[in-house]
Amino acid sequence: MDWTHLIYSGVFVTYSIVAKCKQTGQFGVGIQSHFFASGDACWAKAGIGVVVTQAMALMDHGPLGLELLEQGLSASAALEKRLEADPESEIRQVAIVDKDGLVAVHTGTSTIPSAGHVLGDGFSCQANLMWNDMIPTKMAEVFSKKDGVLSERILAALHAGQEEGGDLRGMQSARILVVKPEITEKSWEEKLVDIRIDDHPEPLDELGRLLKVHSMYTEFQEGGYELDLEESEMETYPEIAFWTGVNLAVNGDLESGKKLINIALNNHDGWIELLHRCSDINFFGIDEVLVQNLLSDV
Repeated sequence: MDWTHLIYSGVFVTYSIVAKCKQTGQFGVGIQSHFFASGDACWAKAGIGVVVTQAMALMDHGPLGLELLEQGLSASAALEKRLEADPESEIRQVAIVDKDGLVAVHTGTSTIPSAGHVLGDGFSCQANLMWNDMIPTKMAEVFSKKDGVLSERILAALHAGQEEGGDLRGMQSARILVVKPEITEKSWEEKLVDIRIDDHPEPLDELGRLLKVHSMYTEFQEGGYELDLEESEMETYPEIAFWTGVNLAVNGDLESGKKLINIALNNHDGWIELLHRCSDINFFGIDEVLVQNLLSDV
């Protein structure tokens, strides 16, 4: 192959997993690479499917692959059309999952070894530029056995790939993207998880940390600004401590609310100012009397 005229338009993604969850119907993708912003190379659309392009990635495969799925093509038919349109398909890896959970994957013959893919029931794991051939297999094994929500299973698969050896060059970036199983009236509500680490020495650990924070804030908001956390955890998240405390105080439990609000007040001076500004417009039920009671010992 003549390597001097390659069609290359994106990140050099190293290993990934694409999946449709059999229990929830959610679509998800996880990727990791020693390349800046590897998360650019994946796409997921609620009710439609998932596409990832890697090795010498051609970004066209992502959005145009999803378009083909939206037109009703299966994963294999969409992949075939995309490869037909790519004169340098042998330097690519492309994986697609369609609305029915059918999977199609291509690993080009000129991708940097170790390179390969493993298909499972509604998912596939693919990798290139790896230390050894076992990485996609280990990812698939862990994903298949892991319980929990789709994002957690994807993260476990990514960790398995790294523990088996990972990218020859090390780590730099990662992303987990999960969307709803069906198209909704409000397309902006279709994304359930989208956490990306563009540049970090331990991107998978950071991805896991942020995934926990994401879950915590999601539970907090969906639960009506209530979250049962240990005080030490509240100290880490003063935003949650503040609004949980306000919620308690407004609803009559002044002492418990005050204790939590003080976590935020001790963290940053701006929280006191926020209380005053909220009372000015009676936001969230906060009035001047409540503010005076909350700040009586401050």
